[in-house]
Amino acid sequence: MSGQRRQALCGAVMTRSDELDWRPGCSIQMLKARAVLQQCIRDFFSSQQYLEVDTPLLSHDTVVDVYLNPFVVSVDGCPMFLQTSPEASMKRLLAAGSGSIFQITKCFRSAEQGVLHNPEFTMLEWYGVQTTWRDQLSLTEQLIRSTAASFVNIKQMPLSKEPFKVTTYQAAFRRYLGIDVLAASMEELRACGATCLSDCPLPDQRDNLLNLLLAEEIEPQLGAGIPEFLVDYPISQAALAESAADDLRVARRFELYIDGVELCNGYQELTDARELRHREAIQQDQRRQMNSSELPGARQLLSAMDSGLPTCSGVALGFDRLLMWLTGSPSLDECLPFSIARA
Repeated sequence: MSGQRRQALCGAVMTRSDELDWRPGCSIQMLKARAVLQQCIRDFFSSQQYLEVDTPLLSHDTVVDVYLNPFVVSVDGCPMFLQTSPEASMKRLLAAGSGSIFQITKCFRSAEQGVLHNPEFTMLEWYGVQTTWRDQLSLTEQLIRSTAASFVNIKQMPLSKEPFKVTTYQAAFRRYLGIDVLAASMEELRACGATCLSDCPLPDQRDNLLNLLLAEEIEPQLGAGIPEFLVDYPISQAALAESAADDLRVARRFELYIDGVELCNGYQELTDARELRHREAIQQDQRRQMNSSELPGARQLLSAMDSGLPTCSGVALGFDRLLMWLTGSPSLDECLPFSIARA
């Protein structure tokens, strides 16, 4: 999420090469590495008894997120949305009784381009029925180790046998910025930002400021040498995660970092449709404050949740970023056949 946070707050520039070059931006060896990684993932989830599924890229609905802007496509004069994540459709399958599922699919996010971003990218997303977020921490680590083992001949550095680190959001802010982020006032956060951040205007909204501090001062230091999970995000950043029963200030949400790069985002999934409607309203209000367009929301997902979404935990992992790390590539473009500049 670091790039999304940075771009949402400080802007992003979309570019296209003026020269026409039909050739792919990645090597043929990288194309083969993409195929190897896809097969590794499919073999892994098959061994875990997860069903592979396929959901639409176009939908009448789209999940509301302050920082994510979907592409709008006209279909016979009707606006539809290229999906920023397959989450809504996959949860409709869960509600229909699919059991644990996974998917490797394309996702689309407007105004995202850079070393770690492309407007069109590949996402691995999965949901384990009757699993907890801690179960998914373990499964994510198993997946990373399994794929790394398949790339041992080309990966620059072997993956340590030491267990992945687990650090709370609060502990990370205390360690790197010396503040109790869950208790800090806006004035204290702004004072911290004024000290740390001199190249970007400080946002007025609390979560925007937290995101900027996290992206600029903390994320680059996470997962150095040993992959590191950041867990227990503030409840205001819960998205579609449940709140923690033992601390209502935080949500059961986690992200995995390797060498300062965020690879995945996971939740103990929210199953209460009323709470999701409440959160959507808050997100829409924040989008209005940021002069972003209103979105229709996940109406069909809400109906599915009304009918009963099973207890589950899910993870969304950037396939292209994982491939970057496995192959030691310096940018996303080198892992894509055709980045946005060549598309």
